[in-house]
Amino acid sequence: MTTQNVTIPAFSGGSFNAYLSAPDTQLRAGIVLIQEILGVNPNMRQTADDYAKAGYLVLVPDLYWRLEPDVQLDPGKEEHWAKAFELLRAFDVGSGVEDLKASLSFLRQYPSSTGKVGSVGFCLGGKLAYFMATRTDADANVSYYGVEIDKNLAEATKIQKPLILHIGGNDEYVSPSAQTTIQQGLKDNPLVTIYRYEGVSHGFSRMNSSAYRQEAAELARDRTLAFLKQHLG
Repeated sequence: MTTQNVTIPAFSGGSFNAYLSAPDTQLRAGIVLIQEILGVNPNMRQTADDYAKAGYLVLVPDLYWRLEPDVQLDPGKEEHWAKAFELLRAFDVGSGVEDLKASLSFLRQYPSSTGKVGSVGFCLGGKLAYFMATRTDADANVSYYGVEIDKNLAEATKIQKPLILHIGGNDEYVSPSAQTTIQQGLKDNPLVTIYRYEGVSHGFSRMNSSAYRQEAAELARDRTLAFLKQHLG
């Protein structure tokens, strides 16, 4: 496995950095790994490396580059959370999706890529993974504890490729009524699979944090890997 920082041209002009983790073997499907509100921090890079070890070409774009490049916040520090929420409030979702489309294009054209590329996102990235399903032609998408999906269900009619939503039953940012709205709004869509994990909160797959819950995280990862294998190869 090799890792490097790469530069991706933005569709709107300029460019942004991304962390790329690649298996040593040739021709692999790709994953655009979408950051939490904490930036492309060690957790995101470790997650990328784990998916690369599973055989995928993994790219983690720096989506905060227009606000502040190379943000890396620590989930264990309270002051870092304040900074993360400040960045979230300033973040433009539309521009973020455009940068994800650029990332998708970059990976599809990468020399060792099969051309099949999906997305996996967490928290803010979980919301953006939902938009990858509704606004792009990514081949498969996985959303972990995506926020505000209940407010964007009108877009669900545009979903053309398979989507998984992993939802924590006690997610403090996705209320029980929001979860019900999501499940009711998507239950008749054959491309969408929703997994709900009882008794766990937001961030249950975030390694090295107080929110991490091993059993739910491992089950979600197994389901994700099986899904990606089925749809990306």
